[in-house]
Amino acid sequence: MTTDGGTARAGTRGPLFAVLVSGPSMSPTLRAGDALLVRRGGRAIRPGDVVVATFRTRPELLVVKRAVRPEAGGWWVRGDNDLVTDDSRAYGVADVLGRVVLRYWPRPGRLPRPPGTDPRYSPV
Repeated sequence: MTTDGGTARAGTRGPLFAVLVSGPSMSPTLRAGDALLVRRGGRAIRPGDVVVATFRTRPELLVVKRAVRPEAGGWWVRGDNDLVTDDSRAYGVADVLGRVVLRYWPRPGRLPRPPGTDPRYSPV
C-alpha cells in the first residue's frame, strides 16, 4: 500500500499491516520509499502519534499523517511538512485505521515524537 506523504499503499487486513510512503507531506520524519509497520487496535491514539487514515471527504485516499486532536468522532491530522497542505486543513476530519509502530526500511527504527512545544499537536 502506498500513502501520500504520507499517502500509502498496503493490504489493511489483520492487526498489523505494512504501508509504503510516497510524497513529501511527512518530511523530514518520513520520506518517499519509507516502509512502515502499522498496528490496528492496541492502545488508544494520542496527539502526536503517526497514523494511517482516510479522510471522510476522500475515502479512497489512504494517508500517513500525525494525529493532532480528536474531532467529530475522528481525528484532525496534519503532515509534518507545513508546505504541503494535503491534510485536515484541506480535507477535514479523518478516520484512523491504525498507528505507525515503526519504520522497517530503509532506516529501521521508531519514529520521533513532535517537539513538545509545537502548538499544532496540542489536544486543545
